[in-house]
Amino acid sequence: MDAMTTMAGKTVLVTGGTGGIGLATATGLGRLGATVGIIGRDPARAAAAADRIRAAGAPDVRAFAADLSAQREVRAVAEQVLTAYPRLDVLVNNVGGYWATRHTTEDGLERTFAVNHLAPFLLTNLLLDRLTASAPARVVTVSSGAQAMGRLDFDDLQGLRSYRGQRAYNQSKLANVMFTYELARRLEGTGVTANVLHPGVVRTSFGQEDSAWWMRLMLPLVRPFMKSPEQGARTSIHLASSPELDEVSGKYFADGRAKPSSRASYDVEAAGRLWQVSAELVGLHATGGPAA
Repeated sequence: MDAMTTMAGKTVLVTGGTGGIGLATATGLGRLGATVGIIGRDPARAAAAADRIRAAGAPDVRAFAADLSAQREVRAVAEQVLTAYPRLDVLVNNVGGYWATRHTTEDGLERTFAVNHLAPFLLTNLLLDRLTASAPARVVTVSSGAQAMGRLDFDDLQGLRSYRGQRAYNQSKLANVMFTYELARRLEGTGVTANVLHPGVVRTSFGQEDSAWWMRLMLPLVRPFMKSPEQGARTSIHLASSPELDEVSGKYFADGRAKPSSRASYDVEAAGRLWQVSAELVGLHATGGPAA
């Protein structure tokens, strides 16, 4: 990242900003001078994270509380953000999770798909007019190298017939990439870019709420070799702030560089179908404009 990069005068929103990669991303962008908003599930933890970011040298920080697994809370926090910020220059869709067993949300949806894909899909669409009005603006979505093993099962996206935590996670991370590519296509000419990234394997509390046996077995062995949250956040910060990426859109990044994603992620027809299905699941119109 260019040491001369500044985010002064820019407003950034980071989901999942209360810990791990999200907190490190918000802190890094705040240190570059950005006005920072973070979204976290627990109000007290979100407020404490905002205090930590301020203490690290980013004075203009605001915490928003929302459980992004619930669509009503996604909509409510989007309204709060729109009221708080007359402009929005960068949205970082960082929130995500892994659950070894199948859970359902209050909307009756499988939690992995709801949190990892539908939440950023809905939040992005709800904030898109503000991003477009603030152009040049950016949408940065955190995926995973697991996207390479993902497969969209349109006949069982919710894992009703068969559920495995890793398969659901892989599918959701592939969906992140395909959503980004489709969003970039829909935003051509608007001044808003959309890129997606793999942060690396990072030491966080990821997956510990409902972890698989093999994760509990392997974590102590691999933990010393994992990235710190600050290292994991570098690509997110780069995509959110680097001037050299002003006109770069529809790309997958890892270690700060654009790289090919999985073959399946470039299926334009499947991406269009995913967009339509996602719009129906979150109650957005199926036609007209970027949210179509």
